[in-house]
Amino acid sequence: MSEAAETAAPEVPSEPIMSVADAHALMTSPGTPFAMEETEVRGLKMRVWKEAKQNLRELFSVVKDHGDQEFVVYEDDRMTYAEFHKAAIALSHILKDKYGVQKGDRVAIAMRNYPEWPIAFFAGAIIGAVMVPLNSWWTGEELEYGLEDSGTSIVFVDEERAFSITPFAKRLGIKSVIAARASKLPDTDATVERFEDVLCPHADYAKLPEQDMPDVALDPEDDATIMYTSGTTGRPKGALGTQRNICGNVVGLGIAPVRQLLRYGQPLPDPENMPKRSMLLSVPLFHATGLHAILCGNLTSGNKLVMMFKWDPTRALELIEREKINSFGGVPAMVWQVVEHPDFDKYDTSSVVSVGYGGAPAAPELVQKIKTLFPASSAANGYGLTETSAASSQNAGFEYQAKPESCGPVLPVCDAKVVDENGNELPTGSVGELWIYGPNVVKGYWNKPEATAESFTDGWLHTGDLARIDEEGFIYILDRAKDMLIRGGENVYCVEVEDALYSHADVMDAAVIGIPHKVLGEEVGAVVQVTPGSSVTEGDLQTYVRQHLAAFKVPVKIELRTEPLPRNANGKILKRQLREEWGLV
Repeated sequence: MSEAAETAAPEVPSEPIMSVADAHALMTSPGTPFAMEETEVRGLKMRVWKEAKQNLRELFSVVKDHGDQEFVVYEDDRMTYAEFHKAAIALSHILKDKYGVQKGDRVAIAMRNYPEWPIAFFAGAIIGAVMVPLNSWWTGEELEYGLEDSGTSIVFVDEERAFSITPFAKRLGIKSVIAARASKLPDTDATVERFEDVLCPHADYAKLPEQDMPDVALDPEDDATIMYTSGTTGRPKGALGTQRNICGNVVGLGIAPVRQLLRYGQPLPDPENMPKRSMLLSVPLFHATGLHAILCGNLTSGNKLVMMFKWDPTRALELIEREKINSFGGVPAMVWQVVEHPDFDKYDTSSVVSVGYGGAPAAPELVQKIKTLFPASSAANGYGLTETSAASSQNAGFEYQAKPESCGPVLPVCDAKVVDENGNELPTGSVGELWIYGPNVVKGYWNKPEATAESFTDGWLHTGDLARIDEEGFIYILDRAKDMLIRGGENVYCVEVEDALYSHADVMDAAVIGIPHKVLGEEVGAVVQVTPGSSVTEGDLQTYVRQHLAAFKVPVKIELRTEPLPRNANGKILKRQLREEWGLV
């Protein structure tokens, strides 16, 4: 049985002793770890973190300070910070000298969470390559688009992705497909190499020579990442992130945990004596949360990351016990699967002190469930998008218990407002589209000026989410203005699935709607009008969509109709009526 169940749960003090604004002013005053200063970013005045690293080279430089502490654990493999430091620098020289990678060149990663992922990422990042983390759940067709759109020259993959990518790698001009942990390689005319041959086997990282990073100058506004997010046109858009975007996020991670203690009169932690943590990495590194918040945030603090081959709640509980995990989370669905696991009480979860999640709506009951099962822990959630370089607001601890429906106040370096359809700011408490401004907002979309102009106005990001902001600054996400649903933290734009259905010869019309699901948040559903006399089945269409889109985008339910779908006078499908017909409203 979990020892944590025997620990008394912390109670929320009756009232906070200071406002959010006063807490932020105190936390960001000169000389503090969260000190701010005003500067010009792309011609716009912004507040930025004074203590943030200026680029990923500076961020990586702290790795050496952590020495022989464990950095990554994967199954029975363990990699220390010293080994990681040597491996990433050695690979950076290889990328530069063998493959000719220069500052600004795109280097992609399309693999599951393996220890080679952070090695590849920082090897490219410290020589100024623009790193392109691709969704490893994508089909070959989707990966082809991402690689071609980004203009990638080198791509790091795992075995499965090696077979998906090599059919078109040569045509795209990819110099090498470098495969990690591959038991076999495809027979192809493209250049495919084993990661272990390019660098060395994992067991030999410690034997690599001590080297300095290749000499490359990086500025805060230099391009750092292209991270793809589903687009309303049916094609993903590459959010172009800067060095400042990714490095600044590391500082902002500490705001909510400290603010909630300050506001409720609790003792503050000593930043000089913070214990090293062990964190379960349960989200993909190709997500902004996985890369910006978890990888970079924990690397800076010298924490241990425990990776999983794939998400499995039973395996998560085993690792929490085996590795004495202090923090876990991901999207709410993952946390629900752990806390409602039938064998939860068989595992020792007493080491858990933090449970965090975001990326999808979370039921208010979840924070109470966490408080009951992990009494010594502090629950947290947040709100952000790929375009805001992970979190732009946070809600944690006592604040979260007090307002479990909220995703918290915006970070001190950011501004948030709710606007009407014309972009005019609405009064406090009004419902409208949420806009966010700050140094965490990306430059725009790679090679898509029209899409950039539609989503960014004078530095303000149009999130596409409907929200309200209360008098204390807490944000409440109410709905999505864009035609999108979120399945287990993965964005699924309805038009993308509809386009796939439309391309089938037997489909005349299609509408995709979200089906509520307690654990995943939503699942994909569709209503389809088929051609007269068609014999196509639900299973046929599901198989067809699966050939074109990632598995998480395939509708779990497809209703086939012969009559036209309901539309308004402007020809727009009445999705609310379809939801009513399915009993979802």
